[in-house]
Amino acid sequence: MSSRALALAKRSEGKPAPTGAAPTKKIATLVKIMESLPETLQEKVVEHLQEYILKSNITVTVNSDGKLEIPADIEAQLKPGYRYTVTVTADNIVFQKVAGFDWEELRQRRESLPPDPNPMTMEEICELVREVRREKRLERESQQ
Repeated sequence: MSSRALALAKRSEGKPAPTGAAPTKKIATLVKIMESLPETLQEKVVEHLQEYILKSNITVTVNSDGKLEIPADIEAQLKPGYRYTVTVTADNIVFQKVAGFDWEELRQRRESLPPDPNPMTMEEICELVREVRREKRLERESQQ
């Protein structure tokens, strides 16, 4: 099972179990199902499960100062600099995290890769950039 799927399964263990079997038995079943899937499909399932788990309904209270009292476990997920869009309708206020580029994730992915057996030279990279720029310029000129 992919490390991401396993991490999700472990994180889910602390969630209250629905009526029925104990959480560990349900997690074990989930792990078996996930292991039977190709890894690319596991990643898609993990994304859907994360979205499902995170879409729990939480009640917050507006205090006397007009500010939301956010539960500590939710507040712990908010990091300085994160941005959210706020959608307000007659019956709802929805906060949605603005997608951003995660440099730390990129660094971790890059470090986990094996070394490139045929790295490009700086000269090859420069030539590739020049070629792309020529193509873009020709494309713009043909559209005028």
